[in-house]
Amino acid sequence: MGTQKEASLQISGMTCAACASKIEKGLAKIDGVSEANVNFAMEKTNVIYDPEQTDVQDFEAKIDKLGYNVIHEQQTFDISGMTCAACATKIEKKLSKMDGVSSATVNFAMENVSVEYDEGQVTVGDMMEGIRKLGYTLKPQQSREETVSRKDEEIRKQTGKFVFAAILTLPLLWTMVAHFEFTSFLYMPDMFMNPWVQLALAAPVQFFVGAQFYSGSYKALKNKSANMDVLIALGTTAAFFYSIFLGWEWYVTGQQGMPELYFETAAVIITLVLLGKLFEVRAKGRTSKAIEKLLGLQAKTARIIRNGEEMEVAIEEVLVGDTVMVRPGEKVPVDGMIHEGQSAMDESMITGESIPIDKKQGDEVIGSTINKNGLLKIEATKVGKDMALSQIVKVVEEAQGSKANVQRTVDKVSGIFVPVVVLVAIATFIVWYFMIDPGELRSALVPLITILVIACPCALGLATPTSIMAGTGRSAENGVLFKGGEHLESTRGVQTIVLDKTGTVTKGEPALTDVEVAPDFSEETVLAIVGAVEKNSEHPLAEAMVKGIEEKGIALREAEDFEALPGFGVRAVVGGEEVLVGTRKLMQKSSVTIGSADEEMSALEKEGKTAMLIAIGGTYAGMIAVADTVKETSKNAIERMHDLGLEVAMLTGDNQQTAEAIGKQVGIDRVIAEVVPEQKAEEIKKIQNQDKKVAMVGDGINDAPALAVADIGMAIGTGTDVAIEAADITLMRGDLHSVADSVQLSTKTFRNIRQNLFFAFFYNTASIPVAAAGLLAPWVAGAAMAFSSVSVVLNALRLQRLKLSR
Repeated sequence: MGTQKEASLQISGMTCAACASKIEKGLAKIDGVSEANVNFAMEKTNVIYDPEQTDVQDFEAKIDKLGYNVIHEQQTFDISGMTCAACATKIEKKLSKMDGVSSATVNFAMENVSVEYDEGQVTVGDMMEGIRKLGYTLKPQQSREETVSRKDEEIRKQTGKFVFAAILTLPLLWTMVAHFEFTSFLYMPDMFMNPWVQLALAAPVQFFVGAQFYSGSYKALKNKSANMDVLIALGTTAAFFYSIFLGWEWYVTGQQGMPELYFETAAVIITLVLLGKLFEVRAKGRTSKAIEKLLGLQAKTARIIRNGEEMEVAIEEVLVGDTVMVRPGEKVPVDGMIHEGQSAMDESMITGESIPIDKKQGDEVIGSTINKNGLLKIEATKVGKDMALSQIVKVVEEAQGSKANVQRTVDKVSGIFVPVVVLVAIATFIVWYFMIDPGELRSALVPLITILVIACPCALGLATPTSIMAGTGRSAENGVLFKGGEHLESTRGVQTIVLDKTGTVTKGEPALTDVEVAPDFSEETVLAIVGAVEKNSEHPLAEAMVKGIEEKGIALREAEDFEALPGFGVRAVVGGEEVLVGTRKLMQKSSVTIGSADEEMSALEKEGKTAMLIAIGGTYAGMIAVADTVKETSKNAIERMHDLGLEVAMLTGDNQQTAEAIGKQVGIDRVIAEVVPEQKAEEIKKIQNQDKKVAMVGDGINDAPALAVADIGMAIGTGTDVAIEAADITLMRGDLHSVADSVQLSTKTFRNIRQNLFFAFFYNTASIPVAAAGLLAPWVAGAAMAFSSVSVVLNALRLQRLKLSR
């Protein structure tokens, strides 16, 4: 048996001592485990095991299989010192290998790492120390204000270094430009051609401004790895010291004219890399603009009533249960319930609905929405991080920090890219020195320097995360919240969209649609009487009728002796006459002759409407119909889905006839009706078995099983906690255009990622043969390498101006 180790895991889901015993026995059966103790009171287990036979992942898998969960801490750390994708890969590997760390995801563009770990096995201090040994600094994530301040300070520092380097490099660049025949007319002071003057200008750039590259190289090589700093340091140092050698040779031998030196090459490369980094840092800040916009929606202060006194406090000081005053035109500071007053609320910043929504006592309001008219007293129900807006910001931040699958492949490539490039550069040097131009150091050195400089993988590390950040940010602005980069990437591959009917295709509430009146009656009279009767009923269809009648401006009359007749309808007395509203059976039972109305009623029912017959004083008076009406945007949105090449199906528990009528109305390809909620997931699986990638669109509550089974689950709603938790994508706006938007955003973002990878990876690999052939000047390589990173970030920023085809 090898060296014994001890692991401590926090467990959730245990309800009694029998659970603890069950876990203990299960862990004890794993090969390599010598002892397992579960403390039910502390919900913790300690396992002593042989790491050569088993590991913590096996314990977690066993606990999960037994029906319990291992609790992990989740924390995001800021990282300083990263210069390229190779650094990010190295940090990720180091953290992932630490005992107790379940996962570690480094985002090079955001300069942070999200770690999931068991604090019983590893501490924040352990992780910080491990990363310090690699040569980087790991700190618990700062507040957004502190991060912005740190970024601004970094920009100021880099700008100062760049200006200093540019002032010293400009005369050296001038000497290089003057070498070309077409620039021979330019004035060149002889002093600048002197090797020692060039050395004096280049040395501060090489060793003061370029100190960061030497420091980064030392740390990387000390940990047996290589990164961008190694390539820059090797290339520029070779050029710098070879120039000193040539200058010394010129001085000792007393040669005529001036030697061809490379001081300007080293200085120009360092200066251009700094310029590229400066552009990069500035542009990276713009990719998080969406979060700043979201946070800008939030009120900064709130007016609350405590101990009978009205006071204004910072938003952070509002507590659950506080009474909050909101005057007309003000933002609602927190999520809450109206305690007193009524108003129209502008919720467009959350739901995208431009029409204000009427709210009264007992209705819920969302923080950051605007109170249009009445004075409201609101009871705070959610504050701080629990608010809907905070939840939205959290989803966007997590999505921006997550990785798409393509990024994992890129990480693997960048991890080996630098060492391979160094080997290629050395091989090129050997070939030139011994075969192409034997014994000529100058000829061999130029391609060596050029390859080292042009192959830096900075752009490779930025290609995917910058697009993910810009894409998720733009999506949030359009009311589409992707839970992670992998969902943003995979949505483009969806082939079939399955829509829930109620509340998704339709409005989710019945509305008055048709009124037919018999020849001897007037519509206004009939509706006034029907409204008087139905006002006494609590049935949703009755409420829809009353609401529709009142919207027509008809005053309701008074009804007496109201009686609900389950399965038939209702009866009452209005103005001394008996009134009946209900089914065919009710009319037959009451001996009311309806004549041709039966056919008209059947026609309405074929359209998916619920029709009711009306009799006044024993005589047929007309017919009224209600239906769950289709949203105004549904038909147009489904046309957009068809234009994107998607098949659209509808899944509903309604009867086949009603479902077919709705489907035909909006242009749905396939209708699956009379399905109970538990069967919805099975229907999704049937479509998947046809080798189709399926996205399910529902309300995020009763459709949760189907959302989970689908390849992509889309919750349509107003960003409630349940909707955000249930699905891969939350569609904040209540119409189906968001479904087409999500597919478009995914397609455009992934196309942008591919363009970035072309700028980065293919550009690098294509340039190496050109450099190896000696056809590329080192300073040109430095400029190209610096601006490849800039081009990647600027290309990603195009997503922020993306217009969707509505």
